Amino acid sequence: MLKRLPPISLALALSLGITQSVIRPANGQALVPHVLQLDGEQLEQQGLILVQEAAQLAQFQQYQLALVRAQLASQLVPDNPQAWALLGSLYLQTEQFNPAIQTLLKAQSLDKENSAILFALGSAYFQQENYPASVQYFKSGLKLKSDMPGALFGLGNAYYKLGQYDEAIRQHEKAVKIDEKFWPAINNIGLILYEQGETEEAIAQWEKAVAIDETQPEPKLALAIALYSKGMTTEGLEMGEAALRLDSRYADAEFLQKNLWGERLVSEAETFFALPQIRDALSEINSELLTQPQPQ
Repeated sequence: MLKRLPPISLALALSLGITQSVIRPANGQALVPHVLQLDGEQLEQQGLILVQEAAQLAQFQQYQLALVRAQLASQLVPDNPQAWALLGSLYLQTEQFNPAIQTLLKAQSLDKENSAILFALGSAYFQQENYPASVQYFKSGLKLKSDMPGALFGLGNAYYKLGQYDEAIRQHEKAVKIDEKFWPAINNIGLILYEQGETEEAIAQWEKAVAIDETQPEPKLALAIALYSKGMTTEGLEMGEAALRLDSRYADAEFLQKNLWGERLVSEAETFFALPQIRDALSEINSELLTQPQPQ
């Protein structure tokens, strides 16, 4: 269910020049407020300003502050597809998937030829595990704008969840053809190949992803586990520990599954995490995290 949108705040009312002119009462006289009529053009202008503010806050990952402004903007400019699209994307960012879909559908009804809205709907339906709908919206968006690596990546992931592995790889390869440094698609090609038993080919993909950006923990950890499983013990352990120091969340099997790791790789990961050297490293990492100062 959509959250109830907040009313116009006092601060906003003041920014619109809406004041409450109050006649100072004589002794015993009742307080009678004078209510000014709201100017529609002013409200529309304020709504557009709020859209801009919300977008700026979102850029700095201030999603809750952005969400409040976007909610209000959608009230002030209800026929503006940008306001609804931004609100929907913020719901999506804050993992409120039902409101995200309803809001994005509203945006799409106002602007049917906007590929970004269609891609956002593809992402929202993917998060809801409605993979056929995700494929539909990604494909619709790509018909309008075909050179979007992120959308091709999303479409590939949806095909992967539907078990259409060849089509998933094909979409990821299209993404990489557009942007040869788009390592997430390269990484996920590796994930698919590994589940299909194509170990050497998967390793080659992860090596390529690590070469593009060695600070990314996911391909580095996948590569480490694959190398260890092949008998390259020392190299696998050193690389795995380095990857987990970059982001220890990858030591959680559920987190790996959310990142589309398949059964074979997750099973080998759990074996890897149980190794004494890796257990000790994770214990040390967790201790360091506990002693770090918390943000105010």
